[in-house]
Amino acid sequence: MAKARSTPTSAKPEKEKFSLKDHLFNRERIVYLAGLFQQADEQFDAAGFVRQTMKSLSSLELKQRIKHIATTLEDYLPRDFRKAAVQIIAALPPPLDPQLTDDDFGDFIFAPLGEFVVRNGLEAKHLKRSLRTLKQLTMRFSMEDAIRYFLNEFPQETMDELRSWAVDKNYHVRRLASEGTRPSLPWSAKLSLDVGVPLPLLDILHADPTRYVTRSVANHLNDVSKRHPERVLELLQRWRTASSQDPSELDWISRHALRTLVKQGHAPALEFLGFSQLPPIVVDRFQLSTPTVYAGEAVEFTVELKAKRDTRLVLDYVMDAAKAGGRRSQKVFKLRQLDLSAGQSATVTKRHVLRADATTYRLYSGTHHITLQINGQSFGTASFELVTAEF
Repeated sequence: MAKARSTPTSAKPEKEKFSLKDHLFNRERIVYLAGLFQQADEQFDAAGFVRQTMKSLSSLELKQRIKHIATTLEDYLPRDFRKAAVQIIAALPPPLDPQLTDDDFGDFIFAPLGEFVVRNGLEAKHLKRSLRTLKQLTMRFSMEDAIRYFLNEFPQETMDELRSWAVDKNYHVRRLASEGTRPSLPWSAKLSLDVGVPLPLLDILHADPTRYVTRSVANHLNDVSKRHPERVLELLQRWRTASSQDPSELDWISRHALRTLVKQGHAPALEFLGFSQLPPIVVDRFQLSTPTVYAGEAVEFTVELKAKRDTRLVLDYVMDAAKAGGRRSQKVFKLRQLDLSAGQSATVTKRHVLRADATTYRLYSGTHHITLQINGQSFGTASFELVTAEF
């Protein structure tokens, strides 16, 4: 008879959930933004701007807050966009540290300024001024969302500007040439451009010395690969031949750019990265150590394998989850990359936490399956029972 799980005698106080919207857009940040404008122009009504902005800020979601701050700012900056743009640039703090090379996205409080430019400067007569303003802004916070409206409205003129930005001395400006033209940029407007139009920009940017830029290039290519894998492989092969980028960095770009295709078992992508579609290995054991998992706990499994010949391996696993109404959902997760010599063995273990309080997915009780995937091929499936509070 199965042992019953004990019930706590006293409930622990619930941990307060982190709120990204409150962290990024709150009274302190609004006061900071107002102070910048007042320092640039003593006539700016900082107190009024803060008061009006805060009236409804707490009831809004993150993107709604960006729009709300921008629309409120319209009541405190000149109606003439030319004058407003001058005030925006004058209010900006110094650019982000140019000595850094990665993970310096900037201060979210400047996102509403990009929204302001879109709302008030998306006209032919303001185009040059708007793009100059976005260039200044992106050195404080990435304008990847705002630039897409100009690409859709004025594709030729905006692309001409981005070509010069791709060789700008500031790496945030260079990155925007790639990130702003991504086919599938999260949280952002859909682009009407053909996916091939920005690829010449990537020809320049793939050789960039800054990882912040090359990561964007890789993510851009990953977007393209989902519909045009052959174009991505052709481009990567051309870059490999050109030798304009350090080989180790180009290898990183290639692996990151092809990650979706690798998970799908795309044979040409695997071959390009040096992974055999039929790896010479024996899987001695693939076993779950947690046949029953409760929401909030982790499912654990172990893989033991041995190489028959020298080989490169990329290990993933596919989670096949039970959903509502008898439906199923599959998602591929990265596990490990291995280089094994002939006769060499390896043991890989994994703990996959099934968070009960996740905001991006919901857990459902039922049988879940995990399939081991090596170089895109399946090497066995194991199952476990997930029990949630609703069960």
